Amino acid sequence: MSLFRPVDTAGSGLTAHRLWMDVIAENLANVNTTRTVEGGPYRRKVPLFAERLDDFMRQGPGDGVRVVEIAEDDVPPRLAYEPDHPDANDEGYVAYPNVNVVREMADMMVASRAYEANLSIVESAKEMFNGALDVLRG
Repeated sequence: MSLFRPVDTAGSGLTAHRLWMDVIAENLANVNTTRTVEGGPYRRKVPLFAERLDDFMRQGPGDGVRVVEIAEDDVPPRLAYEPDHPDANDEGYVAYPNVNVVREMADMMVASRAYEANLSIVESAKEMFNGALDVLRG
């Protein structure tokens, strides 16, 4: 087992959860975007995580996490009756993004706490390494 494996594993979690927070920020920034380059309203994005397996160092279960892809949420857009809006359809409805601000804020809290937990692992490992060095110097 590698001495730095816990730090590598926690580092992958830091990277993944930071990306998740970036995706959430993008979703919140586009909560009212009714027109995109692809056409139609902005669609909520979500990162899909998977276990990272490093075969050359595989000693036990799990080597961290990786982001497989950033997918678009399949929830249909929210429709609002606004006949004067430039993006209204023939019936007067505007399709708004499928972004729910409350859900995004809850996801942000989860991602933030997971980021903090991984950072705590790195800090604990750092303290253990420093303690081991102090014993060797001793």
